[in-house]
Amino acid sequence: MKKYLKYFTSSFIVTAIGLTFGAWVGYWYDDTLKGALTALFLTFILSVLEISLSFDNAVVNASVLRKMTPKWRHRFITWGILIAVFGMRIVFPIVIVCLAAQINPWAALVLASTQPEEYAKTMLSAHLNLAGFGGSFLLMVCLKYFFDETKEIHWVSWIERTLTKMGKITAVEGSICLLLAYAVSRALPTTEEQLSFLSAAVFGVVTYVTVDGISALLHVPEGQQRDLEKASAAMFVYLEILDASFSFDGVIGAFALTHNLFIIAAGLGIGAMFVRSLTIMLVENETLEQFRYLEHGAFYAIGALASIMFINVFMHIPEVVTGLIGAIIIGISLVSSIRYDRRHRKAAHV
Repeated sequence: MKKYLKYFTSSFIVTAIGLTFGAWVGYWYDDTLKGALTALFLTFILSVLEISLSFDNAVVNASVLRKMTPKWRHRFITWGILIAVFGMRIVFPIVIVCLAAQINPWAALVLASTQPEEYAKTMLSAHLNLAGFGGSFLLMVCLKYFFDETKEIHWVSWIERTLTKMGKITAVEGSICLLLAYAVSRALPTTEEQLSFLSAAVFGVVTYVTVDGISALLHVPEGQQRDLEKASAAMFVYLEILDASFSFDGVIGAFALTHNLFIIAAGLGIGAMFVRSLTIMLVENETLEQFRYLEHGAFYAIGALASIMFINVFMHIPEVVTGLIGAIIIGISLVSSIRYDRRHRKAAHV
């Protein structure tokens, strides 16, 4: 147990700081003990929500991180956590409000501090664009994995074998994603909403294709250290965009619980820290190699999240349900991996 707990030391420290900060913010705004305790509870719930929504993110991060050089792994662990916590959980919502309300960053920060209800309203007005971009990007991540014709290990064989055969069709995942986004956009009530959603979805696909294309361009055989560093840099960018896409759902969902930007930042920051610690643990203990279908489960969970982001355009699905779906899929893949390992160990002894 101690072997695994060491990876979460920094996360527990950040948790203590984040919960204390959340309680202080609650007391600052409400000036009562009740306000402080309420904010403390909300910060805790938001951190749990972020972890549940991003567990599959940690598994996918680990699958990419193990291919990177030690230097870029370290940069992802250090720079990456700053970008994830400070950039995506604090700066990103402010930037969205700046663009939506056509105001400068300072005005957006003042709005968040003094008029949290109005700030939340402005932030949520961008939900359609975020769902389009994030949903299409994550769907591309999922489809690219299952349409890979070189993929040899299959969990749900009758589905995955068919998809790998379809992978021989050039750009099939992009075509499916764009057609699905078009179908979703056509179901929206106004032309403005249709164009807004579809434009964001197209940018999501273009962003994925661009980053994936750069990664493929820089892919080199092992041993060529200089080129490996370049490839690792491209993977770093890919992981940060992936984290951003995952964070859309968490940031938007957080406003259903509280409109206070600082409580949201504290809660989601704690969650992001735990996800980073989990990623490091998975990489250093080679967990993906030990559990045959864990990576498959993570990509199925990503596909489910992408679908939910599209569905959220029409009806709200509680974030708790979203997190549970991902956790259940990954849990089943973990159990399947353990059962597979036991069966083959018994066969080896026969």
